[in-house]
Amino acid sequence: MNRLREFLPNRTDYKSARTNWRKDLLAGITVGIVALPLALAFGITTGAGAAAGLITAIFAGLIAAIFGGSNYQVSGPTGAMTVVLVPIVTKYGVESLIPLGFFAGLLTLVLGLLHAGSIINRVPWPVMEGFTLGIAIVIALQQMPTALATPSIDGGRTVATAWKTIKGAIDSGLNYSAIFVVFLTLLVKFTYPKLAHKFKIKFHIPASFLAIIVSSIVVVIVGINVPKVGDLPKAIFHVQKFELFGLGVYELISAVIAITLLASIESLLSARVADQMAHIHDDEHKYKPNRELFGQGLASMLSSLIGGMPATGAIARTGVNIRSGAASRLSAIFHAAFLLAVVLILSPIISQIPTAALAGVLLGTSYRMASPANLREILRTTRLDSSILLITAAIVIFIDLIWGIAIGTALYFLFTKLKRK
Repeated sequence: MNRLREFLPNRTDYKSARTNWRKDLLAGITVGIVALPLALAFGITTGAGAAAGLITAIFAGLIAAIFGGSNYQVSGPTGAMTVVLVPIVTKYGVESLIPLGFFAGLLTLVLGLLHAGSIINRVPWPVMEGFTLGIAIVIALQQMPTALATPSIDGGRTVATAWKTIKGAIDSGLNYSAIFVVFLTLLVKFTYPKLAHKFKIKFHIPASFLAIIVSSIVVVIVGINVPKVGDLPKAIFHVQKFELFGLGVYELISAVIAITLLASIESLLSARVADQMAHIHDDEHKYKPNRELFGQGLASMLSSLIGGMPATGAIARTGVNIRSGAASRLSAIFHAAFLLAVVLILSPIISQIPTAALAGVLLGTSYRMASPANLREILRTTRLDSSILLITAAIVIFIDLIWGIAIGTALYFLFTKLKRK
């Protein structure tokens, strides 16, 4: 029982709640506003639908906040996870996410119980940078069908699929209305922060959220005919029938391992970055990697059983949480409660959001993730680091995300060893 106690919630998790709950409430609402369009977009991109993205953000976000090992982590659907899930959904159908998410969550939970949380410390920095760059490009490529309002033409790998989709859209005639909405969304997303800084606007409105609002209003006023999110289910979640849906043993095991590795690596990386951003150095307040895996595993298990998807810690949302003044994990709990309230009250409004606007948000997010200015600076470092970064990114884009981490890490240690000799 003492061994299990480290994985369970305790009073120290909310030690500062009485004095800082107002800060946590404000931070939670701010993160919720940021998370709303991302949850919708990631659900649609995966093929599971907008509702699945919202269910994941609300319920996986809540469970991970309560049981996870970080005081600042915000969890939910992420771009990195869509990179793994899109080919799975395309090949086996959206129903396959039920057993895959459940077993991947269970394996992640077991890794926590086995104290495998130190895994993130073994992944070299250039590999993680290459991993992030590769994911950013893949996320952008995945938006082509939604951005062009055209069916995705399966080409196997992400690059081939994107190319065939673009070619198919050109051959059949481009949907300029959808493209206009994408560009309008990007214009607002990147212009508003500069205007807010120039005119010293004190009230902070997340750029992605404002971009969605502006694009949706323009579409309604002008009468632009583009695909929309559509009606959300009246019940926010429903228990799914659990079966393998035709998945073979090999397909099940390989997909579960891929989802588990990604969920573990991304969540632990995000939690580690969160501690750095919050300037946490003492062991008492540092994130607990094994408990984080336990909490993320539990979150994915529940989410997959009620209509959601596998979840991970989200670096961008976690960063917003800290910058908004979060003082404890209570902020992530408020974020989930805020999203639930929004969905229950504003579901008819959410249904009218243009999907092209969501694609624009994710294209902008991809650009932020890739960070061209930061990338140029990194590439000026040692030849070894820049080479590993580019190799890892290329493998993530053209082959597979997990292979990118594995091969990048192996090459880094191999070349480092040879260099010492």
